[in-house]
Amino acid sequence: MSRTFHKISVVAPVLNEERVVEDFYRRTAAVLKKLSQDFEIIFVDDGSGDSTLAKLKKLHDSDGSVKIISFSRNFGHAAAISAGLEYAGGDVVVIIDSDLQDPPEVIYEFVNKWQEGCDVVYGVRLKRKEFFLKRFSYWFFYRLLCRLSSVDMPLDAGDFSLLDRKVVKVINSLPERNRFLRGLRSWTGFKQYGLKYERAQRLAGQTKYSFKKLLRLAFDGIFSFSYLPLRLATFIGLVVAIVGFAAAMAVLYLRLARGVIGAPGFTSIIITILFVGGVQLVAIGIVGEYLARVYDEVKHRQLYVIGEKVGL
Repeated sequence: MSRTFHKISVVAPVLNEERVVEDFYRRTAAVLKKLSQDFEIIFVDDGSGDSTLAKLKKLHDSDGSVKIISFSRNFGHAAAISAGLEYAGGDVVVIIDSDLQDPPEVIYEFVNKWQEGCDVVYGVRLKRKEFFLKRFSYWFFYRLLCRLSSVDMPLDAGDFSLLDRKVVKVINSLPERNRFLRGLRSWTGFKQYGLKYERAQRLAGQTKYSFKKLLRLAFDGIFSFSYLPLRLATFIGLVVAIVGFAAAMAVLYLRLARGVIGAPGFTSIIITILFVGGVQLVAIGIVGEYLARVYDEVKHRQLYVIGEKVGL
């Protein structure tokens, strides 16, 4: 017998999406009305500087199912999703970006899989309609993360997903500050299913993920779910030490046993110093990434500051 729910929540982070947010609402509301009489769309405004918040308030005035969380400034995509999950009241919660690259119509298929018994249904992107370098970067990152992570993470899966209430409760209970949500979703366990879909082009506006933000996302994924970089730094250091010791023994043998005294080699000395120094700096950088995250956790600052709530 398939499961049923009384209420479905949609969490949609928004940042400067004035050109697309109304279309997103119309398409999403049309889907939800066919699924349940009781639903809510929680828009989390991550410090927009355009008319996004004003348009969201107009949507709320015409439809009470639209609810708004407005941050006091930009706190990031992960913080926006976390806020939405904290306030979502549905038996099932859908996380979806508001740029319409993830089609709201796929929610039908998510719900079908949930009714069949899956606790987490996440979207697996078959195609990305972006320029080649960005597509390759995502492709490489997901496969690198899959190899490095101590948690079994699916390939090509973003934040677009449906979560059962019990999964939402677990994620909300996690205290960590640096949140890689697709990793936390996998970490929770439960019965999970990857639903393949084709990702569309952005309807309007520009992507909010700059190269710097994408790099930070990659670092959060790798350093939050893998100790391998630390072990790799230790391994490289050990190899360099062994090579250095072997070279020293070889020079000592040649000098004592055969009387060979090598001519001074300025270039080889400089290369050796630069190589060893580079290895040390990389190792310090890796340790620093972990230490910075420990520092964030120790400070225990809240993930976000809410400037305004509407309908909640």
